Amino acid sequence: MNQDLFDREIQCPVCKNIFHTKRVKSSACRIEKRDTDFCVVYSSTNPMFYGAHVCPMCGYAAMESVFKDITPQGKKVIETAITKRWVQRSFGEERSVYDAIEAHKLALICGQVLNHKKGALGNICLKLAWFHRFINNEREREFLHHAQTCFEEAFLHESLPIGNLDEVSLTYLIGELNRRLGKYEESIDWFNKAVENPLIKRNKKLEAQAREQWRLAKEEFKKLKNDVRVV
Repeated sequence: MNQDLFDREIQCPVCKNIFHTKRVKSSACRIEKRDTDFCVVYSSTNPMFYGAHVCPMCGYAAMESVFKDITPQGKKVIETAITKRWVQRSFGEERSVYDAIEAHKLALICGQVLNHKKGALGNICLKLAWFHRFINNEREREFLHHAQTCFEEAFLHESLPIGNLDEVSLTYLIGELNRRLGKYEESIDWFNKAVENPLIKRNKKLEAQAREQWRLAKEEFKKLKNDVRVV
């Protein structure tokens, strides 16, 4: 038994079933590094694996922070679109990265049928990209693209902050996602927006990182154009 984990009792807001899910003790979390798209790599049990709750009875899934936030109409949508096709199974034990991927995909599907905001969907897609990165799976790029698209729409049409992403952090993140996807011109534009935003002065570490990734994007874009000329 993993001593880093403890049980938490949850009641599903859709079917009222009571189930258990694991959580990671905060004292057990040990960070190894942080990637430039905010992905945290842990040397210990990864708490992100347990961020999505999944009801084993009806199949309703959502991120912990919004699991209980479902309307009566939303419950009917889940019962029709999810529960009727659901094969009962539990995510209440220790999760592998593959279990985490499946749980978050279920949360993404439920979020889509419930028409959740693009920012919320982008956060799930970003985590799915990170999980695929952990196993060196090529679908990382697919989910990075979905996250980038969702976040750009959210930036334009939704109120901020989105989760723990304020205006500057989101602007920077969109720039970094574009860079990782090879969209260097778009990346440079977003990094410019980030470093030119007066609010970034409140976060010197993020400002330095934005300038470094902006420099890197410009170098990569220059190399790409030179390679095209050679061809």
